[in-house]
Amino acid sequence: MNDRILIVDDEPNIVLSLEFLLQNEGYETATAQNGMEALQRAAAFRPHLMVLDVMLPVIDGFEVCRQLRSNPLHAGIRILLLTARGRAAEVERGARLGADQYMTKPFATRDLVATVRQLLATGPA
Repeated sequence: MNDRILIVDDEPNIVLSLEFLLQNEGYETATAQNGMEALQRAAAFRPHLMVLDVMLPVIDGFEVCRQLRSNPLHAGIRILLLTARGRAAEVERGARLGADQYMTKPFATRDLVATVRQLLATGPA
């Protein structure tokens, strides 16, 4: 069974790029365009990992992260925050809320793939 990754971003070009990249690496993917949809898809798709943008409509990525970590059904999802916001305060906030890793945009695809592999290899959060 392939690892399942939920890609959450409101920029269609980023979603398409990530989906293509991760599917080529053998992962099963699903997508969401806002925080509310991310939470709904997490329940239905049951991803092993979520690549989660911070700046999202409806519910931001920090709140999605907090809600996932507070729900025992989703607490094991690995979370990679992927965002243009790279200030230390945001990185610390992501860690405090339970994100497993924080990567800033723009990013090198090989670095993203390596991070995804590493997170999935370590198992549930």
